[in-house]
Amino acid sequence: MSEFGLAPIAAPLQFDGRGRTAATPADQHLRDLIEEVLLTAPGERVMRPTFGSGLLQLAFAPNSDQLAATLQMLVAGSLQQWLGDLIEVSDVTIASDDATLSVRVSYTVRSTGESTSATFAQLA
Repeated sequence: MSEFGLAPIAAPLQFDGRGRTAATPADQHLRDLIEEVLLTAPGERVMRPTFGSGLLQLAFAPNSDQLAATLQMLVAGSLQQWLGDLIEVSDVTIASDDATLSVRVSYTVRSTGESTSATFAQLA
């Protein structure tokens, strides 16, 4: 629930079975916001040209320790910049297995102090 007693709006925007704007639980809303930052390329948003992480631009680069370190810093920095008021990122782990790039983000929800993690996988 938000400070106004309303459930967060689902991200990306969608509609429920009644044709109204869909709501989502707070923990799912944060996960959705993290995914939005990770999968948005800078320059994709007209009014926020720097929004996003650029993660997918590096997904096809040759796999190496340097690439993994670069992706970790890129993701952690982007999440801190765009969601730093909502979460505190404690760890980012990047794994590349064949055609799948997965990102595990461990974070603490600032409003509740709850620590959790979420894994996002993208087929390369």
